[in-house]
Amino acid sequence: MAQDYAERAKWFLLEAENALTADNNAICVRRSQEALELAVKAVLRRLAIEYPREHDVSEAIETAAERLPDHIRARIEEIKTMLMELARVRGPALYGYEVEGIPASQAFSAEYAAETFAKTKPLVELCVRFASE
Repeated sequence: MAQDYAERAKWFLLEAENALTADNNAICVRRSQEALELAVKAVLRRLAIEYPREHDVSEAIETAAERLPDHIRARIEEIKTMLMELARVRGPALYGYEVEGIPASQAFSAEYAAETFAKTKPLVELCVRFASE
């Protein structure tokens, strides 16, 4: 399971990068979120840790911190911060802000998408490497 999650996380990361290149900011944000979520869940699976069936697994990865290698533990706050932030915008990245009438295609700036991808990519790669070992 961990290996499968890791492979799909890599795929979502590639889709995020492609979306960024195509100026599809919402899809870049959404795929970045999915990539990080699956990468962290791959780490948790590798450690045989059950996690809540939700998109924000920041508490679960914090609970697992003592069992993580130093190079991941050193970045645990970054991972938690990105998990929480991206879980909040996961829905709007697909549906937009419906109440406000803002479609997903207009909900995220190019700068936000690029920053999100730049922060997420190394964290996904870090988790995928560990989960795939």
